Amino acid sequence: MLLALSGCAGPMTPDTDAPDSGASWSTPPAGGIPDYQLGGAYDPASGVTIVGRDRSAEPAPGVYSVCYVNGFQTQPGEFDTWDADLLLQRDGDSVFDPDWPDEALLDTSTPDKRTAIAAQVIPWIEGCADAGFDAVEFDNLDTYTRSDGALALEDNLSLAAALVDAAHRVSLAAGQKNSAEDAAVLHEDAGFDFAVTEECAAYEECAAYTAVYGDAVLDIEYSDELPRSFGEMCADPSSPASMVLRDRDLLTPSAEGYVFETCAG
Repeated sequence: MLLALSGCAGPMTPDTDAPDSGASWSTPPAGGIPDYQLGGAYDPASGVTIVGRDRSAEPAPGVYSVCYVNGFQTQPGEFDTWDADLLLQRDGDSVFDPDWPDEALLDTSTPDKRTAIAAQVIPWIEGCADAGFDAVEFDNLDTYTRSDGALALEDNLSLAAALVDAAHRVSLAAGQKNSAEDAAVLHEDAGFDFAVTEECAAYEECAAYTAVYGDAVLDIEYSDELPRSFGEMCADPSSPASMVLRDRDLLTPSAEGYVFETCAG
């Protein structure tokens, strides 16, 4: 049953029973070697223990698997599956992410709209659990920063709390994606269990995540914009224990330009 999302739900604790469900969940293994496969699924390299894949893919067998869900913007190719009322509008047109022009911002500004958005996203979360994933990560928590004031952090926090609660009820850990400046409030008020970050070492903001989530931080660095060598990033004590270097397009191994490197060598 969906409730009107008028405020933030309190967080639940990993590895404890969720109310009325008997559900439990676990965070990614501390110091695990990650791979990030949103561009296409393939067999993980030897030693990899954590794999992130899109919700449309099957989880990688034998490893801790994280399911990617674009919870606050439309997924590429799925624009037409959303009611126009649930897309943020400006001057009669949908507002798109300037960095991802095929992703429209969802309108989280009212309780009714947040409830309707949750009704569309929660079945995806349940599908991740049914497929056998261990966790789900929610992308674009920071759409309010791209809305010219139409959305507020509190709007996205309220929706995030409902999505985290839905994940916990089907025994999935819930991962915060990026949004370093909001890590503390997303953990405390929305109940996120771990973080998935992009380029926190490149931008020197990893401490914002590790201060909140400790070792439960998965970082993806990209090979096209390294301010220093990946080896130096791995040796930096401020870097998360779980870090991977990938190509920006997250290609599969057979594609030209594929990059995969971990701190384990």
